[in-house]
Amino acid sequence: MSETLTFARALTEGLRSALESDEKVLVMGEDVGRLGGVFRITEGLQKDFGEDRVVDTPLAESGIVGTAIGLALRGYRPVCEIQFDGFVFPAYDQITTQLAKMHYRSRGRLQVPVVIRIPYGGGIGAIEHHSESPEALFAHTPGLRVVSPGTPQDAYDMIRAAVASPDPVLFFEPKGRYWTKGEVTTSPYPSARDAGAADVLNRARVARSGTDVTLVAYGPTVATALKAADALSAEGTSAEVVDLRAISPLDVPAVAESVKRTGRCVVVHEAPSFHGSGAEVAARVSEECFYSLEAPVVRVGGFHAPYPVAKLEHEYLPSVDRVLDAVDRVLAH
Repeated sequence: MSETLTFARALTEGLRSALESDEKVLVMGEDVGRLGGVFRITEGLQKDFGEDRVVDTPLAESGIVGTAIGLALRGYRPVCEIQFDGFVFPAYDQITTQLAKMHYRSRGRLQVPVVIRIPYGGGIGAIEHHSESPEALFAHTPGLRVVSPGTPQDAYDMIRAAVASPDPVLFFEPKGRYWTKGEVTTSPYPSARDAGAADVLNRARVARSGTDVTLVAYGPTVATALKAADALSAEGTSAEVVDLRAISPLDVPAVAESVKRTGRCVVVHEAPSFHGSGAEVAARVSEECFYSLEAPVVRVGGFHAPYPVAKLEHEYLPSVDRVLDAVDRVLAH
């Protein structure tokens, strides 16, 4: 069945599907119950599934994640909500030194299927700690899946696949896209062995085909890249848009296949370009596609500065104009 849903509602329906299909799935976080979360992603779930499965927690992120790890070790599948991107850092130790390492430390005997939902990125007129993009900090840590959907359909598919996955998943939700609408096709809840469910967490997708330049994006900047591709098309330039979906693991073959055809690559993300995930994409493209490249790989991202006040965020975030300028530079070679 298909219907038009906002990005936020697609996440809600994906969580509802997981809760209906597996009694071991729990949702927990600050104000996720009666309030339905700051962005109302969990609205109505506590009413339908009860306070034992949709749990309001204290304001203590390290406690939320620590409790989730214990629950996962006892066979549950907890889904934690961190209210805003900048609030994840009190739980950074739990995530990077415990959650990420238990499977390896136990030689594969233990699984910790914890999903941590993190609304991230700008575009909502907020300030620092409410508009940041810390995904590279977690992608750098082995043992974690780090993913970010760019469309309502992927929001629905990827949250269900994340909950079904045996691995810990950092699920970054582009809050600036929560109100974007799109067609969403619902389907049976996936099992952990479902190849299709695994693919949506592992595989990039070509959001738009093109021949002259590859635009690589994920999460909030997929829409930006597509708008840039529309503008380029009007000028006679054919841009291919690759939506990474996953930042870790990185689908290098999909990106390389595109760049080997186009010969040019621009990477777009909201996080600061300096040491950002785009740097890894650029390095891998240079390694894999050196003899196919017609120009250096160019990155378009946030600046190496704290997130600015709301009235300046449009200057900080990657815009269509900044992407077009990057494309002009790679085409000039």
